[in-house]
Amino acid sequence: MDLRSLGIGSGGTPNYEYVGARVRARKAKLFDEDDYRKLVRMSPNEIARFMEENEYGKEMNRLGARHEGVDLIEYALYDNMSRNFSDIVRWSEGSLRDTVVDYLRSYDAWNIKTVLRGVYTGATADEIRADLIPAGELDKEFVEGLAERDEVKTVVEELSKTPFGDALNEALRDFEDEGVLLPLENAVDRTFYEGLLRGEREGAQGPEGVYQEFLRAEIDILNVRNALRAAGSEQVDVGEYYIDGGKLFTAEELRRYVGNREELVNALRESEYGDDLEDAIEALEETGSLVEFDRALDEVLMGFAASMKNQYPNSVAPVISYILSKEREVQNIRGIARGKEAGLSVEEIEEEVVI
Repeated sequence: MDLRSLGIGSGGTPNYEYVGARVRARKAKLFDEDDYRKLVRMSPNEIARFMEENEYGKEMNRLGARHEGVDLIEYALYDNMSRNFSDIVRWSEGSLRDTVVDYLRSYDAWNIKTVLRGVYTGATADEIRADLIPAGELDKEFVEGLAERDEVKTVVEELSKTPFGDALNEALRDFEDEGVLLPLENAVDRTFYEGLLRGEREGAQGPEGVYQEFLRAEIDILNVRNALRAAGSEQVDVGEYYIDGGKLFTAEELRRYVGNREELVNALRESEYGDDLEDAIEALEETGSLVEFDRALDEVLMGFAASMKNQYPNSVAPVISYILSKEREVQNIRGIARGKEAGLSVEEIEEEVVI
């Protein structure tokens, strides 16, 4: 999807009620728990047929001549998601359209981080391209070309003329000194969120403040993830990579918590996210594994968006809730298909599914 061709600033009054009704209709078509229960017991070919009989039929038929197996499933998933998001932009008017376009630039951040991780770990260009999501503003061919580079530094240099260029160039020295990707990944996230928050009116209330509140929740979750990733590392000062704009912790608090996971966990328990994270926190304390906890953070964010949607149905909240739910559906189906291909058990695959 080319956001530049869709444009922003279309003028007019934001048509929240109309777009909200359209996205609720789309959300009702997303796969549910019963569908996932069937999918985890299917082979990749059966998954492909199931998708063809449902909302992915158009993409499966169009791409079937060029791809097969799990590759076909992945391409169809991402193309369908891009088509759905393009429809939302096309339906939207006024400031709602601007907000949706701005938020969909998150996929530029996703794609840049995907390329950086792939190049850093030595993945092939094809492996990296399989994880790219064509739903942002950066030209698809340009991003796919980045996947062919063999050094992180070269990727950063080629991104110098994008909105992420300055922050990435500043973080490159830290990456080279520390040998970890966190400085570069954080530079990408910080550029995206700070750019969004600059366009939001501070202190906005009610429907106008919904988007601002959601962004702050996303930033809180990113900061917590960074703190846990940096825990125990003497190379990374998480305070330097704190993303401003959240409301849960200050940079100094996160810096202190990195050195004391027990204190971080206790702070999370006492936070507004505590009830939603309780089971995941217990698992984190028992096993030390971040996998379940990371998945729980995704669930918290989706739940936050859903609660905003219910409280403010005539706002951008239903759109954000649908975007997150659609993204999760794509990740779930892709994970199931790849898991079946890798020979994982039903139980192992079910652990990765978020509904």
